[in-house]
Amino acid sequence: MRARLVALAMFVLAGGSGAMADEAKRGEALFQSCRSCHSLDPGRPGMAGPPLDGLAGRLLGSAWGFDYSPGFRQARAQGLRWDAERLEAYLADPDSIVPGGWMSPPGGLSDADRAAMAVFLLER
Repeated sequence: MRARLVALAMFVLAGGSGAMADEAKRGEALFQSCRSCHSLDPGRPGMAGPPLDGLAGRLLGSAWGFDYSPGFRQARAQGLRWDAERLEAYLADPDSIVPGGWMSPPGGLSDADRAAMAVFLLER
């Protein structure tokens, strides 16, 4: 939640949409280390993690053709969807959002980094 407040404050102080565009660019740069497991192309099968295109509002564990963990299948059955707060929390501690979800948290990210990555991923 704190990261969302920081991102919102940065947005307001910097004058609006330009700040969000800057955050998305920073998030895109941070996402580069995730590309070894995740694609932004829905047609690219066979990666260790699911494709992350169209993530905003998507049911957890619902990317077509990906073999999700039981934890993600349960989250999908519960109707849980991706939003900024859930994604930032997941990036901080995946098991707190989806126990047994098979992903290790990306190392070295600050709250602001996770907020920027969420902006990038959720606007795609």
